[in-house]
Amino acid sequence: MVRRALVPGAVAVPVAYLAGALLADGEAGVSAATGVVVVLANFAAHGWSLAWASRISVALVQGVALAGVVVRIGAIVGLMFLLNATEWFSPLAFGLAVVPGTLLLLVYETRLALRGLGGELQIPADDPAVRAAERLSARQA
Repeated sequence: MVRRALVPGAVAVPVAYLAGALLADGEAGVSAATGVVVVLANFAAHGWSLAWASRISVALVQGVALAGVVVRIGAIVGLMFLLNATEWFSPLAFGLAVVPGTLLLLVYETRLALRGLGGELQIPADDPAVRAAERLSARQA
């Protein structure tokens, strides 16, 4: 899913730059393009972390999904504060690129999921759950 989102995202970077540059100036364009790149990097990190967690356990997937949201939002806000210390950065252009970029990415992800992408996912058995089920079956027998 991450690879499928990177292509439209790569197209969105120059579009964000042009929009920022036309509506304000070149610095706003760079800030808007940076916002789109941050959204894409954030999404890729989330997808890859979920893929990593899925090889370990279902519980870890849930933990990564839930904690990952907080970590990723914190990373975006922290990066915005760091970039705000530079002369060229426009927090308004950055925010106006990050918020709709994130929403569009969520719509894209939802459309892929509704079309059945991920329907063939094979979730590995969670070893503690398998052992507990075996013990329960043995007690009932």
